[in-house]
Amino acid sequence: MRSILNDFSLSAMVAGFVAVLIGFASSVAIVFQAAQAAGASEDIIVSWIMVLGIGMGATCFFLSLWYKTPVITAWSTPGAALLATSLGDVSYPEAIGVFIFAGLLGCLVGMSGLFDKLMNWVPLPIACAMLAGVLFQFGLSIFTSMAEDVFMVAIMLLVYLVAKRLMPRYAVLLVLLAGVMCVLGRSEQAVFSMIPMQFGQLIWVFPEWKLSALIGVGIPLFIVTMTSQNIPGVAVMRSSGYQTPVSPLISWTGLTSAVLAPAGGFAFNLAAITAAICSGDECHRDPKKRYVAGLSAGVFYLIAGLAGVSVVGLFAVFPASMVAALAGIALLGTIGMNLKTAMFEDSTRDAALITFLVTVSGVSFAGIASAFWGILFGIICLLISKLQWRVGKGKWN
Repeated sequence: MRSILNDFSLSAMVAGFVAVLIGFASSVAIVFQAAQAAGASEDIIVSWIMVLGIGMGATCFFLSLWYKTPVITAWSTPGAALLATSLGDVSYPEAIGVFIFAGLLGCLVGMSGLFDKLMNWVPLPIACAMLAGVLFQFGLSIFTSMAEDVFMVAIMLLVYLVAKRLMPRYAVLLVLLAGVMCVLGRSEQAVFSMIPMQFGQLIWVFPEWKLSALIGVGIPLFIVTMTSQNIPGVAVMRSSGYQTPVSPLISWTGLTSAVLAPAGGFAFNLAAITAAICSGDECHRDPKKRYVAGLSAGVFYLIAGLAGVSVVGLFAVFPASMVAALAGIALLGTIGMNLKTAMFEDSTRDAALITFLVTVSGVSFAGIASAFWGILFGIICLLISKLQWRVGKGKWN
């Protein structure tokens, strides 16, 4: 405790607070959509927010304290988007089974030290194409919601475009504030005084196991979490000069997912954007003291989790068009970067394009969601493209 007090700084504490604020503001709407797709009631949605806050708070605080580095964790936003589009025929207990399965896969990969090797099995362009396909509908929701409320959504989109140039780190937060201001300007559409200020309760549901759901949703959830969340998270840590062992971090976040899944903790992973806030020079000049930002983020995540009822109540008063637009705008950067990575190399472009199109199509065979088939078709296409007929030898190699 004495060393923490000696290392404490206001800038590190503020960095932790901003990370939590941006983390919730940028993607909590997507978590709501994932919970609703899983068939969650309002009480269960509250449980999701609470257990996600508690899980992120615990992992941020204790991992940062143990390794004395700013280890920032988050829920899997792309994973939530995947769930929102893939859980249509899956019951809620079966969804819990999917979460546990994906979490255990992550834990085993971390414990075995196979993280880097596993990532090589699914080429990055294929994984990025699948993720872009999953998120594609969320990007379209910006403009479908604009048809419902052109003024508000247009203002939010304009704020995003301007903020990306001037204050890119806070662009999504400013979009949220713009949406709130538009709603406040129509007092008849939002009664903020009715937002409950109380603690909720965790609702534990026993899992059920369905093979098609484990394969069609669980494996893509695991792959998306590893490729689009953990890899960038590790990259942020390395770029900031931290050589924290990766395998234990993957193990702990996977184990946390498996343990907290029955209450709605669908996927925990290393953060990237919010981690950059807590590991840069703006946090603290001394890299050895930036772990305080991780501790602060843990505390603020815990507070946000305990206030899950209020968080759900707050977003319940917002019109659906605002929530849909916020989710889509928050994912624009992710969609763009994944499309760029997927289509950048000539040698993998066809395979990535097929992966993207199959995933976007929503096609389902044997009850297995399109995300899995997108990966499978893409890998098959990639393998075929690498085959060469050796003239004169009469064989493929």
